[in-house]
Amino acid sequence: MAVRVWGRISVYENKQPDQQNNRENTRISVAKTYKLYIGGKFPRSESGRVYPVTDSQGNFLANAAHASRKDLRDAVVAARKAFSGWSSATAYNRGQVLYRVAEVLEGRRAQFVAEVAAAEGVSSSQAASLVDSAIDRWVWYAGWTDKNAAVLGSNPVAGPYFSFSMPEPTGVVGILAPQKSSLLGLTSVLAPVLATGSTAVVVSSSEHPLPAITLSEVLATSDLPGGVANILTGQADKLGSWLASHADVDALDLTGADEEQRVELAREAAGTVKRVLSLPDEEPDWTEEPSLTRMKNSLETKTVWHPIGV
Repeated sequence: MAVRVWGRISVYENKQPDQQNNRENTRISVAKTYKLYIGGKFPRSESGRVYPVTDSQGNFLANAAHASRKDLRDAVVAARKAFSGWSSATAYNRGQVLYRVAEVLEGRRAQFVAEVAAAEGVSSSQAASLVDSAIDRWVWYAGWTDKNAAVLGSNPVAGPYFSFSMPEPTGVVGILAPQKSSLLGLTSVLAPVLATGSTAVVVSSSEHPLPAITLSEVLATSDLPGGVANILTGQADKLGSWLASHADVDALDLTGADEEQRVELAREAAGTVKRVLSLPDEEPDWTEEPSLTRMKNSLETKTVWHPIGV
């Protein structure tokens, strides 16, 4: 389309699309450098270091922060500070917050599908199935927040007494997230901890941290109080060792550690009488239906016996 300028015909508009295409072809993309998620905020790593994250084909995606030992200590402090408020909240309220996580995650579904596909080297349809399963899993655990006490606290006895158990949150749980399943596996180890009223310090997959980083953005906008969930990126082996030896961490989930690391981390955890939640031989099939096992592992049970009659 030509336009008349000062009595002359200009072909500016005819050339403009080609010029725009040229600008797009020569534009330098802005590389993203992600931060940590600690205490409901996104601070830079104290180390000041980052590392490149690539897709399954080796193509550069973004930079992720190398969390330091101080970053991990800050995350544990934030988790401890948030524990009293989160554990004392009603089960119904915790369920609503977890359901809100599923809602926000659903709204960013396309981004998660793209990130999971790039991270795990699966097709878009497979990635979509994994993301949908992760969303459904948040909903599943949200529904269990106000039911686990009744299901896990029933003690039928035969005798002149009654007995009942009261499941209580463990406290601060350190989690080594699965290394292969970047979103569904992460959801499967984090959601049950939050559902029971405990708080979490999560060390994400070292090679595939982007879905975990994006999940932290979801958590930050889902009414989850700051510090309830903290997500660190970096060298999982070093962070795992510091997490296992930290005296203010009450329990440790070793799902994301390899066989050799599990033995050493369990030994370090014993030094602070820390509860080790799981020692699996290998990562489970996360696509299988969830169970109450992981919620039970995140609970401490107190049992009361009381005589009846004389």
